Amino acid sequence: MTNVAGGTLRRRPAQRRSLERVERMLDECAVLLDEVGYEGLTTKEVARRAEVPIGTFYQFFPDKQGLVRALAMRNLEAFLARLSGSLATAELPDLAHAADLAIDEFVLMKRTTPGFGIVDFGEILTSPGGPAVPDTRRVLDEALENNVVVADRLRDLIGPLLRVPGDESLARAFVVAVEAADAILKLAFRSHPDGDPELIAECKRLVRSYLTSYIN
Repeated sequence: MTNVAGGTLRRRPAQRRSLERVERMLDECAVLLDEVGYEGLTTKEVARRAEVPIGTFYQFFPDKQGLVRALAMRNLEAFLARLSGSLATAELPDLAHAADLAIDEFVLMKRTTPGFGIVDFGEILTSPGGPAVPDTRRVLDEALENNVVVADRLRDLIGPLLRVPGDESLARAFVVAVEAADAILKLAFRSHPDGDPELIAECKRLVRSYLTSYIN
């Protein structure tokens, strides 16, 4: 069971039963996003499917935006946990190879994780591969854009493994790499439901080339 970040909830579940209810609501939210999209998502239906009273829903989430924000946070934590496992068992000669693993994990989650085609790490799409819902660039943090948060978390995870310098210029390089990968992977999944393999390969090529030239 993935832990839900306490900062996304009105009240942090203190008991196992409450935590299980929160996880069920997030699970049903993800499934409903695939079925009806963000516009069709309702708190009432999430509560009904999760078999919790609507009052219980509002004990933990202020509204459907808060629910989706918590789902995005859970997705990010799951992605980082999966990537950490991959990094721990892989040979990592350089930063570019770590970027390959990160892209592979993201693509796999895009293909297999419920709701991930609508909400991955914050920005909400109207449909898989579709345009973004306005004003959803700061779902993970009120002050920072989603991709900046993702870049910072990736740098914190990957940087120490490769003993790369933790200076401001590297932080900027991670943001640029994440922004570039995000744009190309969106194009890949607009082009094909499972992600156009040639565009995914181009994404890896671009990010690898950029990071290799930057670090070297």
